[in-house]
Amino acid sequence: MLKLLADSVFSFDVEWIPDPQSAEILHQTERVNEPCPLAEASFEALWSAARKEGDPEDFQPYLKTILCRIVSLAGILREKVPGGAELKLISLPTDPLDFAKSEEKALLVTFLKSVGRKKPQLVGYNSAQADVPIIVQRAIVHGLPGFGFSDRPDKPWLGVDYFDARNSEYNVDLADAMGQYRDRPSLHQAATLSGIPGKIEVSGDSVARMWAEGKLEEIVAYNEFDAFTTHLLWARVAHFSGLLSSEEYGKEQELVRTLLQSEIESGKEHLQKFINEWGSSCRDLPTPWPTKLVIMANPAFST
Repeated sequence: MLKLLADSVFSFDVEWIPDPQSAEILHQTERVNEPCPLAEASFEALWSAARKEGDPEDFQPYLKTILCRIVSLAGILREKVPGGAELKLISLPTDPLDFAKSEEKALLVTFLKSVGRKKPQLVGYNSAQADVPIIVQRAIVHGLPGFGFSDRPDKPWLGVDYFDARNSEYNVDLADAMGQYRDRPSLHQAATLSGIPGKIEVSGDSVARMWAEGKLEEIVAYNEFDAFTTHLLWARVAHFSGLLSSEEYGKEQELVRTLLQSEIESGKEHLQKFINEWGSSCRDLPTPWPTKLVIMANPAFST
């Protein structure tokens, strides 16, 4: 399980769509520079090329991440402070209605510079297989430098290394941590069974259509839901790993509730759905273990 609780932790999630420019280059589709109905044809060209014989015509197959475009990144930044920790919600684009700020290259520059400078412990779900690779691949497609994100120590355990998820404690994939690289549950399964809100109203399969319809604000909102879900699941795994005591785990959840309420009061009213969903669960708050455990007698273990 987890071995390190860094002073700075960033529980993040990335949303992407089939890249219209990739479709234009590889399949000669019409040029699409911004959200519009024409994007649907670009998506279909990439999906069609990836479908296998026997797949339904409307099936959306998994695309190689280099063929996709990042449209949103969101995360919960946890920073250690005297006496505890502080949480902050970070969402990109900061203004979904501003096309310039919403371009993929701008999102990548902001993310790479921020992470490269702060060097937080990255925490994601399936992030070693998808989120980190798409960030790297799309940055290379755009000809960007690593801005410190790509720095690597001589050995993964000697410093921050985002490129070796198996040996570095700074690229934490909760799916691998929970599944031990074999039996990996989905984020929705792991979260909802743990009393944490999973997918709310929107699923990843809907993001491309939403982008084509110009609903970037809704995509960012969905991305923020997943970021909160990922952070709460990280706290639960950190608790199991012995990095957070039961008391600290309870305080972490209260920090999340406080952050949610603060964001709602600042105008992000969609997060009320997350609180409502979370509040309907009976498994979210840990019950502190008693100082003494009474073990029921079992003949199989008697001497």
